[in-house]
Amino acid sequence: MKLAVVGGGSTYTPELVDGFARLRDTLPVSELVLADPAADRLELVGGLARRIFAKQGHPGRVTTTSDLDAAVADADAVLLQLRVGGQTARNGDETWPLECGCVGQETTGAGGLAKALRTVPVVLDIAERVRRSNPDAWIIDFTNPVGIVTRALLDAGHRAVGLCNVAIGLQRRFAALLDVPADQVHLDHYGLNHLSWELGVRLGGPDGIDVLPGLLADHGARIAEDLRLPRDLLDRLGVVPSYYLRYFYAHDAVVDELRGKPSRAAQVAAMEKELLEMYADPALAEKPALLAERGGAFYSEAAVDLAASLLRGASGDAAADAEARDDFGAVGEPGSDEGEVQVVNIRNNGTLPFLPEDAVVEVPARITRAGARPLPAPTVDPLYAGLISGVTAYEQLALDAALNGGRERVFRALLAHPLVGQYDLADQLTDRLLAHNREHLAWL
Repeated sequence: MKLAVVGGGSTYTPELVDGFARLRDTLPVSELVLADPAADRLELVGGLARRIFAKQGHPGRVTTTSDLDAAVADADAVLLQLRVGGQTARNGDETWPLECGCVGQETTGAGGLAKALRTVPVVLDIAERVRRSNPDAWIIDFTNPVGIVTRALLDAGHRAVGLCNVAIGLQRRFAALLDVPADQVHLDHYGLNHLSWELGVRLGGPDGIDVLPGLLADHGARIAEDLRLPRDLLDRLGVVPSYYLRYFYAHDAVVDELRGKPSRAAQVAAMEKELLEMYADPALAEKPALLAERGGAFYSEAAVDLAASLLRGASGDAAADAEARDDFGAVGEPGSDEGEVQVVNIRNNGTLPFLPEDAVVEVPARITRAGARPLPAPTVDPLYAGLISGVTAYEQLALDAALNGGRERVFRALLAHPLVGQYDLADQLTDRLLAHNREHLAWL
């Protein structure tokens, strides 16, 4: 089995590699290719990756290359974890919106739109190269903004699933609070990427007993502290929002907070410098503790589980695998035990009836080599459904801007965003976005 990681020179890659090494029985990788245009970083990360495999006794080989076509050739799955413009562009996303009194964040609001505009064309080019090499390969997207990027991939006809670590992070946190194994905790996780709520927490599986009321009663203060939201808000909602909802529920307070400290990008850039110095040490053969502060907790476990489910049982026979895809409607039906249940970003297809069919939602789904089948969703309270609908409309406009360019399309996307919504503010943000991203937007 060959896996390729595009963006393999990221300082976060050793976390992913550690997961591949530890969980080799779940996902038997024979070749792991790390691809990145930054050759200097790539060699440092690749060297550590080889040492991690060797120390943990993994029989697979780790290769590195700056040749994207060579990296994805004959790959069974391609993981995307790239950042167009690096931490410099991210720093802009997190700072210039603050000049207009709006939250500065790389996936939410105006900064998130800037990242989408830079990222979508690059990802689509990579996906086309994957398709030319191996049209049966799965693309697993961890590149933000995951919802918009995944929709772009699906609209272009690629075999893609979006992945985020928010759900698995909450699952692990709840399991620890409940003192049960993580695999016994199932989340009724519904919404969009970085705009989701845990509507239930079930023990034993999707049909298990909902323990969310007791969880909030016994551990609400600790959960609220993790989310940096008031405890009484969780009690009033009766659900657990993702921590990204803080940008909506406490927007002005977050803006004031962000104005008073260095950007997250600046912090990560300093951390990355230190990490690369560590990776250069030939004696280092495990992920350093500092990496835990880099972000993306449990991404490796989520990525391994998703890739294993998508590739499990794949015959290697193109005709047989095509037949399995043709039979997709027969797998993962409600109540079926076929396929592992994981939270992923996929087509809505009626899961949330208040959204368009072609929207991309973040929901629990059964995963097989034929793809992802969403589980039936509970009724979503209008308090959340309204916000989900508004952000879905923004994402549709954002994708239009990313694909077709034009100042007016950028303005329309910003005007539609619930965190903007005023024409003069949208105009100001549009001007700043274009000025800071001119080198990354070919249509300019």
